[in-house]
Amino acid sequence: MAATGTFETNMEKVAVYRAQITERGVKNIINGTHLDAISGKTFENVSPVDDELICTVPDSGADDIDEAARAAMDAFAAWRDMDAKTRRDMLYRVADLIEENAEELALLESLDTGQPIRFMAKAAIRGAANFRFFADRVEGAGDGVSLPTKAHLNYTIRQPIGPVGVITPWNTPFMLSTWKIAPALAAGCTVVHKPAELSPVTAMRLSEIFLEAGIPAGVVNVVNGYGETAGKALTEHPLIKAIAFVGESATGSHIMAQGAPTLKRVHFELGGKNPVIVFEDADVDRALDAAIFMKYSLNGERCTSSSRLFVHRSLYKDFTERMKARVKNIKVGNPLDPATEIGPLIHQTHFDKVSGYVGIGQDEGATLAAGGAAVGNLGSGNYIEPTLFTDANNDMRIAQEEVFGPFLIVIPFETEAEVLKLANHVKYGLTAYIWTKDVARAHRVARDIEAGMVWVNSHNVRHLPAPFGGVKASGIGRDGGDYSFDFYMETKNISVALGNHHIPVLGGE
Repeated sequence: MAATGTFETNMEKVAVYRAQITERGVKNIINGTHLDAISGKTFENVSPVDDELICTVPDSGADDIDEAARAAMDAFAAWRDMDAKTRRDMLYRVADLIEENAEELALLESLDTGQPIRFMAKAAIRGAANFRFFADRVEGAGDGVSLPTKAHLNYTIRQPIGPVGVITPWNTPFMLSTWKIAPALAAGCTVVHKPAELSPVTAMRLSEIFLEAGIPAGVVNVVNGYGETAGKALTEHPLIKAIAFVGESATGSHIMAQGAPTLKRVHFELGGKNPVIVFEDADVDRALDAAIFMKYSLNGERCTSSSRLFVHRSLYKDFTERMKARVKNIKVGNPLDPATEIGPLIHQTHFDKVSGYVGIGQDEGATLAAGGAAVGNLGSGNYIEPTLFTDANNDMRIAQEEVFGPFLIVIPFETEAEVLKLANHVKYGLTAYIWTKDVARAHRVARDIEAGMVWVNSHNVRHLPAPFGGVKASGIGRDGGDYSFDFYMETKNISVALGNHHIPVLGGE
């Protein structure tokens, strides 16, 4: 089961898991074997909880990626051709093993990322759900459609594209790894996984679970390293047919350019500067709860967070006063404490970025209504108070640039047309959240807002068969259900003549 213990028991357990990881270090797993980087180079992975060493990590390069890509290519045919029920049962076994190891995974994830255990416990279980969901679809993954004509029977089938690269971020790495790898395996692809260098621990544990579940060596390989070296080599490797990436929009542009010479298919889940719109007829209590949760949960380090809050002017004063009181009451603390609502940011450099935007907002003339200061008594320099700016406008940098932390701005509006223009005036388009009791307005705004996903009178509640992805600088492609198979599989049309239809003759007598 997932970690639900007290702070003291969580600390005791994580100390044991940490000692084990520290002793052996994180390794690459290529063709089923734990390996150091071929160069012998390593880098240190420290915990944002206390800025102390967790483990050493292989600093891999092009040679390691080449070895992993060749292993994935060698394993591909057998995995693709494996009986669907056998492959399905292996994915079910992965789900079972994730659940059996959920406590360890959740505690290690909190240690490695600084994310509160209250969220990571659920993320570990969500990873199992991802594998179980796609296991259910293995047998039908290759299904197509019948498209008959009078003279021909046309039908389609879907086939896995081959070895794929998966590059995952540091914010919720375990869950997002399962979200990408599970459909790839269900489709019949093999995988080379490059985890984020700031949070590599659970990627190795996931790969070990694959092997324990009976998934053949080489089907999933994990190679650690920096984006500029290992990541670049993966995106350029000719045996890798596609890249699935979660991360910053600028990095997505680099990956697209690096993959262009080999015509790689790409799927990007990128940044967001997502609006939440509270109209005058909204259920204010629920809208307040949702706006706070969607910004300050997961340390604000989530692409779908509601980072721009537009509140109708008739509600603005009361809404912002209530929000200010709530934000000041959010508990910042050690992420292994079940009472903690915000833990440390992932790294000192990211703390510097987020805290830098506090100064930017003040310089731009917005009002710092809550937070913004470092919390210096928790054993790390990475803790920051949850931050709220009011009296902002949409042209400010704090309204246009992704901060990716517990940092929210509030902007008043008066009309539907005005708020639509404001909400769309940003380069991103991942999610949007609309609060209104007017059904017609809800549908109009949901239709006209520039976002890949819209929730009405709700926070982000994921439905696994539904498409997940963004528009504009927030991404390319969709995850979820059969939408994932559109990326990991090729659709082939087969046309069979039903008789002796007319064939034009050239060069005859």
